[in-house]
Amino acid sequence: MRSSCLVSRQQSARGLLLVLVALLVGNPANATTIRIATAFDPQTMDPHALALLYHSRVCYQVYESLVTRDEQFKLEPGLALSWQAVSPTAWRFKLRQGVVFHDGTPFGVDDAVFSLRRAMQPPSQRAFQLKGVTTVRKVDEQTLEIALEAPDAVLPEKLVFLPMMSKAWSERHKVELPQDFNGKQETYAVRNANGTGPYQLDRYEPDVKAVLKRNARWWGWGGRNNGNVDEVVWLTLRSDATRLAALVSGEVEMVLDPPIPDVGGLKNESALTLLQTTDIGQQYLAFDQWHDELPESDVKGRNPFKDLRVRQAVYHALNADLVAKKVLRGLATPTGGFLSTLVDGSLPELDRRLPYDPARAKALLADAGYPNGFSVTLDCVNVAWREAVCQAMAAMLTQVNIRTTLRSSPTNQFFPKLSTGSASLVEFGWTPTTEAWASLNALFRTWDRSGLGTFNAGRYSNPKLDALIDAMRVEPDLTRRRAMVATVLRFVADDLPMVPLYRRTLTWAMKKNVRAVQWPNDTIELRWLRVQSGASP
Repeated sequence: MRSSCLVSRQQSARGLLLVLVALLVGNPANATTIRIATAFDPQTMDPHALALLYHSRVCYQVYESLVTRDEQFKLEPGLALSWQAVSPTAWRFKLRQGVVFHDGTPFGVDDAVFSLRRAMQPPSQRAFQLKGVTTVRKVDEQTLEIALEAPDAVLPEKLVFLPMMSKAWSERHKVELPQDFNGKQETYAVRNANGTGPYQLDRYEPDVKAVLKRNARWWGWGGRNNGNVDEVVWLTLRSDATRLAALVSGEVEMVLDPPIPDVGGLKNESALTLLQTTDIGQQYLAFDQWHDELPESDVKGRNPFKDLRVRQAVYHALNADLVAKKVLRGLATPTGGFLSTLVDGSLPELDRRLPYDPARAKALLADAGYPNGFSVTLDCVNVAWREAVCQAMAAMLTQVNIRTTLRSSPTNQFFPKLSTGSASLVEFGWTPTTEAWASLNALFRTWDRSGLGTFNAGRYSNPKLDALIDAMRVEPDLTRRRAMVATVLRFVADDLPMVPLYRRTLTWAMKKNVRAVQWPNDTIELRWLRVQSGASP
């Protein structure tokens, strides 16, 4: 039995849905087409232009990295078969032979050298992962060498999500440099792709759909856990009601972001399966600490967020438990830590939050010279569950006289605002790898164009913290490195460049006969996607 909520939402979206999905998809010709609905568009097919989850989910089915992860989320060979440190400041990678790009040309060391150099060039949003790399060179036809300015014991971890491109294809189509996504640049690589991955791009219509076809020549087919899907259609359906109706009525087989209020009801749908796991990533609230005067505020000549007491007041004003239980229906866990304990060096005791205490928040504001508070604009992406959280936080802040106006924007407007540091107060999420330095560098290091502080949304800057993060990058001893991670996280907790909010319970909903592997970074790998034998999706 469906809940009355599910029935109501399905019926309200049904008419639009039938027309919309028919236009977008048509009638699949074979039984191994799977349609996946999500609220987010990948934005671009340029593999180095963005460092966003919704981009990676689609683009990295087409493009591959030297290093990847297995079903248990552990590091494993990708386009590199093996690697080793040949000196304190140099690593060599033996590349997989016999790999071809989707256009039929072979993948080789020259392509790998080109791709890593391209990823390091502005305006690549992946450059932060390669900080400390001085040169990338070809040793022989199977060997790539990466030289470093200082030792890096975890370099292979940083090569996950650094895709390999064809040098010849990129030169032919004049995309030797990454797309300037924030500058709204249009290049050939935005709507076209040529990778080595298990799926190849058939067509991409921004904000509508991306169609991927199985690459029969992929080197990895034949493994025991391989999937059997020939075609995947990614549909961008921003409306929660439309995505829900599409899943329940069978117009799509999988939804990666089912509406949070309806997850409980979906558990009772006999035709559906839910996969759930705790997110390795989390949500934050970041402060503008760049401008001397807070933009769009009634405070003139000052920026309140440069005062630690004001940042502490914001933290105490937010009832994260209420947000997790009521707004997110229990599908989130409040956190005081800045990185998940799945990240090496992050300790469980760092997860303790400052208490919810509105009276303390008002006292801190008064002590900082704002007894009557001030006004501020909170920026949020216009996705239903995030908007709901932002609305709740805006109300909580207003109760302590931080008069908050919510501004919701579509992804193509919101994410550039985030990465250019042009928001006064902004809610955003970050998904780390299991290695801490790349995240700490991206989120908290002083920003510059070389790849430092790429997602330091408030342009926070503290030379002492910079020194700690820099020292961690070059520490070769893993035990000392883990201790340094904990030190940095304690420093961040004391200085509050951002407020940690919560980690979600990731939920994917799919038809009973669909099998998928769910990673804690909310990324699906199509190479393992399978339709149960003898059944159609």
